[in-house]
Amino acid sequence: MLCVKWANVKPLKSNIMGPFATGILVPLGLFAMIFGIVYLSVTSRNRERMALIERGADPTLFEARKRTGTSGVLKFGLFLFGIGIGVFMGYLLSSAAGMDEDAAYPSMIFVFGGLALIVSYLWQRKQDKEDASKS
Repeated sequence: MLCVKWANVKPLKSNIMGPFATGILVPLGLFAMIFGIVYLSVTSRNRERMALIERGADPTLFEARKRTGTSGVLKFGLFLFGIGIGVFMGYLLSSAAGMDEDAAYPSMIFVFGGLALIVSYLWQRKQDKEDASKS
């Protein structure tokens, strides 16, 4: 083991924590971190809303932020559909056209996944224009 002699540092034992302790502490730390992030975001949002209400802001301001649309679900669904088509086209390119699999699969996944996101954007823009014309 190499140690820096001038720093007078002793090497650490290689097995300070056993795999059991690591297997317990890592998931607990992950869940504690996720809980802390969610808790802080909820409490800060509540404090912000209470401060606005104390200043006399209209409570309907908070309801205006909510959007009753399924654009996120539509985008996610079309993206997964595009990835599926990309995997299929990558298979066709690698088997029928003889293209290398390492290039065929990622390229087709990115092309069709991106194409699906563009279609989702255009579809959502059309829906937004229709909603604006109804109002």
